[in-house]
Parts: sequence; structure tokens; C-alpha cells
Amino acid sequence: MAALLQTVHGGKPNYPTCRLLFLIDSFGFGHLGIERVVVTRTLTLVYPATYMSRHIALNHMTSNSNSGLGRFLFTPPQRLSQGICYLGVELSNVSWTYRTKMVVRCKAGAVPLMKQGDRFLSSLSSPALAGDPSVVNRHIKKFVAASPKSVALNVLSHLLSDQTSHPHLSFFALSLYSEITEASWFDWNPKLIAELVALLNKQERFVESETLISTAVSRLKSNERDFALFLCNLVDSNSKQGSIQGFDEACFRLREIIRRSSSVYVKTQAYKSMVAGLCNMDKPHDAERVIEEMRVEKIKPGSFEHKSVLYGYGRLGLFDDMNRIVHRMETEGHKIDTVCSNMVLSSYGAHDALPQMGSWLQKLKGFNVPFSIRTYNSVLNSCPTIISLLKDLDSCPVSLSELRTFLNEDEALLVHELTQSSVLDEAIEWNAVEGKLDLHGMHLSSSYLILLQWMDEIRLRFSEEKCVIPAEIVVVSGSGKHSNVRGESPVKALVKKIMVRTGSPMRIDRKNVGSFIAKGKTVKEWLCK
Repeated sequence: MAALLQTVHGGKPNYPTCRLLFLIDSFGFGHLGIERVVVTRTLTLVYPATYMSRHIALNHMTSNSNSGLGRFLFTPPQRLSQGICYLGVELSNVSWTYRTKMVVRCKAGAVPLMKQGDRFLSSLSSPALAGDPSVVNRHIKKFVAASPKSVALNVLSHLLSDQTSHPHLSFFALSLYSEITEASWFDWNPKLIAELVALLNKQERFVESETLISTAVSRLKSNERDFALFLCNLVDSNSKQGSIQGFDEACFRLREIIRRSSSVYVKTQAYKSMVAGLCNMDKPHDAERVIEEMRVEKIKPGSFEHKSVLYGYGRLGLFDDMNRIVHRMETEGHKIDTVCSNMVLSSYGAHDALPQMGSWLQKLKGFNVPFSIRTYNSVLNSCPTIISLLKDLDSCPVSLSELRTFLNEDEALLVHELTQSSVLDEAIEWNAVEGKLDLHGMHLSSSYLILLQWMDEIRLRFSEEKCVIPAEIVVVSGSGKHSNVRGESPVKALVKKIMVRTGSPMRIDRKNVGSFIAKGKTVKEWLCK
């Protein structure tokens, strides 16, 4: 079993922790003789050197009468001993091995797991399955046979995601896919193949990935458009997985399509995927050159290409280039919309550029760009004071006026601009039957500010003589189905704590544990007392 050494955030390894690993080349693989290091966007895995070369030889295929895809067998990594010595240094801080059953967490951005899939991945992490390929294969086969299509594909999609919270289990994705191909409901999907190929490339399993590509080529080569879209998916998936070799090979194939094809649609889609892929690979300058190549080929670049490059520069903190692209979009008639503005805000926030974020929010008024829930998320997740306050729900401010006294000048401006927007109004439903606030889609910091705004807003509404008093007031927090730990909703905990601290009559709805409910008249008495 690979040892999980250190979580890596934002796709960049924590090099002080990894200094014992010595050389890691640009592909993310270090060749150390004793062990091999695979640096992914979420963690660093250390395998015995014999394992990485051995698993390709042991993965073999037998014929499959139903789908034509062979059964892939594997030898999982070996269980770790009580202490791991690396060049004489004991790595005592290994965070997880097969000796301890893992708590399943759904990482932000990952494909959310259904309950059955959640249980399956937890069982796949069990020490009882470690080190025995036949037992693991039987376990996977049993799961697919007993699961409906939606559940099996949900687990596979989760493991294939570049944001998966189970990279240590992603090795089993190919075996899971092989079992799925034998199900009666299975439909061959080229996009799924592209995602699986990209994962295999990241794992250096090039023999298996090339087999899948060859199968796809033979099925799609007679239809130029379908084949081109498959290659576009390959470019996208390899770029998200950070597989340089897979990405370069897919781009090479796409360029061959561009050279041969007379279809404007095919060429446009090919160029779009290369631009987006290069930006995912942190190469926005190269992506800009592709846009210029499009102009030479008389193919007009659209908003998608410009937004990709804009965000590519922004994520790297190259704000001059980012703003240059914004200006170009304006001059070329591309609308600065909410999605584009949120990309700019996210870029500023990732680099703690709060003054620039405030200036951008003010500039959006001139563009008449509406804010969204994602605007709130991008801005408030970048406010250190608010994030710090929410670490202690017993002492955080429970009113908007009190919160403002804690904020510095930059954060106060950001909160002011957000509260002047229409996002709260869009989150509220108000009629004689129900007054509902829906917090779905909001991160913890956004839910916090919206909740404080909401209390002020409905207090104001209740104070009006002609106000319609709803029969019930409902706050929808969610029950934690999509939280890091299933069933544990940070937003629900926040709402509950604020309701208790403010003496609110609202209680968890017995019919829907993801909602708080109270009679409208009772809520009016509470807020207007």
C-alpha cells in the first residue's frame, strides 16, 4: 500500500515535507532507486520501485465475450510495516495506511458520492482486503452485481475525478470499469474512456491506457466529429489529471485532425480544448498563441477561449496579463458576465489581493453584472477575519452590525458591496404560505453572511404594516449529503448555533432534518420584540 505522506493543496507539493524524496521531475515522478514517488494534485504517494514496474506486467487481459474489453487484474500495493525507513530516516508521521480503516470524506470539487458508494469505498479501504487481489476483485464484482447503474457509475466517476478524495483507491478504477462493462445496462461511453485513460496516464500505466485508446479509435475513426470530440475529451481529462505525456499525445492527435479536416466545427472544438487544456496545465501564454493561430486560420475565438486564458493567468497571479485579457474581451465585444467576473474574483482571492477584489466588485456596477452565490463564495472565502471568526461558533458575531466592527477596511468594503447586491432576494421565497431562505450552494462563510442579512431583512419586512406574514418560516441548510463527511453539515451546525444564541424559535424540522422551521407569527415576535 502506498504511504500517504502529505496532503498537497492547489496542485503544488509541500516541498519541506518532501525534501527526503529528493528528485521529482517535471512529470511528477521521482526515480529514487529504492522507491518511486508519484506526486498528484492532492497528495504524494510512495511505492516500492518494484511495484510500479511490476503492476504493468501483472495486469493482463483475458477475452470478454460481451464487451470486447479484457478483464484487468492487479496487484495492490503492499501493506506498510510498523515503521517506514527511508534512507535511514523513519517516517513516523504517515497519516494513513491499510492498517486503519479510512473515514470517507468527499473533497470539495469531487463527484459527490451516493450512500451506497460511500459504504463501498469504506469497505474497499478495509484491512481485510489488503494484499489479496482475488479478494478485492470478488468484492468489486459483488458490488457491481448488487448495485444499480447510477450507483456503480457514481463510484467510478468519483474515482476518476481529479478532485477525488480517495486517490489511494483510484488504482482500482480500471478493475471497477472492467466489471461495469459486463453489466447488462452498460453503454460504451467515450468520455468515460477519456477520463479513465487520463487517470492511467497519471499512474504511469501506459500499456493499459493505450489499449483503451486503441479500442476507442477503432470504434470512432469512421466518424470524424465523434473521433475529434473523443480527442478533445482526452486533452481535457489529461490536463486536469496533470499528465504531461498524455496531454501532449492527445494534442498531437488533435493537430492531425485540424490539419486534415475541412469542418469548421471540428477545428473550433479542437482549438477550444487545446486552449482550455493548456490553461489547466498552467501554460496560458501557450494558450494565447493557440488563439492567435485560430485567427490565422480564420476561426474566430469566442468567450470560452478568452475566459480560459483569463483564468489561467489569474490562477498564477499574473494580474497584468489577466486584466489585459479582460480589456481585450471588452474591445472585441465579448460580454463580461457573472462567470467571468467570478473568475477574476477567485484569482484575486487565491493570492490574498483583497484591495483589487474590492475595486473589481465596484467596477462590476459599471458592467451591470449581477452577483451570484459563487460571487459570495469567492469573496468571503478570501476574508481571513470571517474565516477566523467561524472557527468558534460560540463567540462569532450574530448580527451584521456586530460583524462589521471586526472587519478591517478591505474586508468591510467587500462585505458592503456584497450586501448591496440582489443575491439575498434571490435566495428568499416569500408568500402567505411560506417564507423560505435556501442556503444550498453556499459555503460556510457565505451562509453566515446571508443568514445575518436575512435576519435584518425579515425584521424590516415584519415592521411594515402591509407585510404578508407567512404561515411558516423555513431556513434550508441541507443535511450534509454533499459535505466533507456525509451527514455532518457545517452549514446546518452554523444555523443551529446562531438560532440558539439569538433565542430563535426555529427548530429542526422533524420531516426534513436539513431545514429549520417555525410559525411566521412566532418568528415575527422574536425579531420585533
